[in-house]
Amino acid sequence: MTSSRYGWALVAVLWFIWLLNYLDRQVIFSVFPLLRSELRLSDFELGLLGTSFLWVYALASPAVGYLGDRFGRKKVIFASLLAWSTMTWATGKAKNFQELLWARGLMGVAEAAYLPAGLALISDHHTERTRALATGLHNSGAYVGAVLGGVAGGWIGERYGWRSAFAFLGLTGIAYAFVAAVALRGAPTIPTRDANLPQSHSPRFAASLRQVCSLRAFPTLTLVFVVMSIANWLVYTWMPIYLYEGFHLSLWAAGYSATFYLQAGAVGGTLLGGVVADKWGTRAERGRLLTQGAGLALAASFLCLAGMTPAVGFLLAALVVFGIGKGAYDCNCMPVLCQIAPPELRSTGYALFNCAGTIAGGAVAAVAGALKSSAGLGRMMVTAGLLLFIAAILLLRLEIGSSGRRTRGIQQVSRR
Repeated sequence: MTSSRYGWALVAVLWFIWLLNYLDRQVIFSVFPLLRSELRLSDFELGLLGTSFLWVYALASPAVGYLGDRFGRKKVIFASLLAWSTMTWATGKAKNFQELLWARGLMGVAEAAYLPAGLALISDHHTERTRALATGLHNSGAYVGAVLGGVAGGWIGERYGWRSAFAFLGLTGIAYAFVAAVALRGAPTIPTRDANLPQSHSPRFAASLRQVCSLRAFPTLTLVFVVMSIANWLVYTWMPIYLYEGFHLSLWAAGYSATFYLQAGAVGGTLLGGVVADKWGTRAERGRLLTQGAGLALAASFLCLAGMTPAVGFLLAALVVFGIGKGAYDCNCMPVLCQIAPPELRSTGYALFNCAGTIAGGAVAAVAGALKSSAGLGRMMVTAGLLLFIAAILLLRLEIGSSGRRTRGIQQVSRR
């Protein structure tokens, strides 16, 4: 198989892994009523199941992300999928709240290792001509997985019980881990390199963190990632109840509408943003940044509309366009990171994005709940939209490319 063909086959293999990643983390929310009934859990304990995953995922991200740079992307991807699938299966065997909490926490550690290594591996095998499109196609797996997690999880749970849902997904992931291991074994041993960036072996963990953080554009890129995560988690967490209480949709219709329209837009946005950025990025060094900035500005406008409109039709249309802007931003996060970081720092760098974004997003989701009755969810969405406008401006003003490459962090990359 040629290197080009392998690069696209790799995206296909990893797409299903990323779909399973989101399916396994999301399915528990669709069976909350069953968990509460069988294990006699309180609403607070149910909330802790979500929080335990989220915070452990965030805190583990830098260390497990570094593993992809230090020990090889393929090994980490296989180990991550095998470990979180085992924890998914174990979740179905839990007899009480404590066992559920442990399973969710360990799943958070295992899942955190995948995305930085997966995106870095895709970047290794795609050049600037196809990197954003490849990343976007891969990211669409999460959007599909988020929808299936709610729909399929509830369907299996209602008919066969919540334990069957986790057993089926866990065993599917374990089996696919070995399929993926065979497929990934055929990868070229030398990844695609960027001639503009110096090459070296991966430094130690502490050195990697220091050097990634010292890249001139990295703090701004991280801040923008945090703002996007704040908007994402606000919408993911509270849009269903916003539609249920404010627009009098049924629980099923509110959950479906809050998920489907956003993710459908995101799929379109990630493909459109990938194609545009790959063409623009090969002609102008800031082409990818400008694509991201345009995506954020679009998302900001329609998130504000979603928070202000009294018409459910306009709100759902706003969710679609917000998803388009989000997708255009998401598919370029790793490709933009590749413009300032050499291959041996990319998994670590994206893991730091994930860590900061997840911590901030989780905190805002909780704060929004506390302020819901006083400030109102609509006003908080408008506020998040305004923050996205500021983030878009930061990206549009950011210098990257040749000037961004000549950074102290890259020049000081040490050999391990």
